Amino acid sequence: MRPEHAEQVLAIYQAGIDEGNATFETAAPSWEEFDRTKLPEHRLVALAPDDTVVGWVAVSPVSARAAYAGVVEHSIYVHPDHRGRGVARALLDALITATEQAGVWTIQAGVFPENTGSLALHRGAGFRVIGTRERVGRLHGTWRDVWLIERRSPVVG
Repeated sequence: MRPEHAEQVLAIYQAGIDEGNATFETAAPSWEEFDRTKLPEHRLVALAPDDTVVGWVAVSPVSARAAYAGVVEHSIYVHPDHRGRGVARALLDALITATEQAGVWTIQAGVFPENTGSLALHRGAGFRVIGTRERVGRLHGTWRDVWLIERRSPVVG
């Protein structure tokens, strides 16, 4: 993922936000904010043959504490017109490979229970639900649960 992908990455993010089952965010951040909060070595895009961004994955550290140096939280979004074609799985597999090579032992995420597509994707990639954060936040006035999912590396840690 490079700065020239910014507009398309944020547009895909906003499309996911607008669907209402991806995040508590209500608007995509500026590129500067996105760039500041995502680890540069673990940001990937999937490109169509014409170099259009069709999906992306990125991670953020969960803590600045040394004990958590190998734990990241990820986000993954695919353009609505490109879902169901293996884009998300290819991105997630590439992320897993890259993070394991960098010594990351846990990738985690929070997923709304209603986001069945995301849960199936992650389950297929070795993630498991480790708990429910009940009514942890409100989105458009509605309390929402979040399932905390994680994948522990079988080769790191």
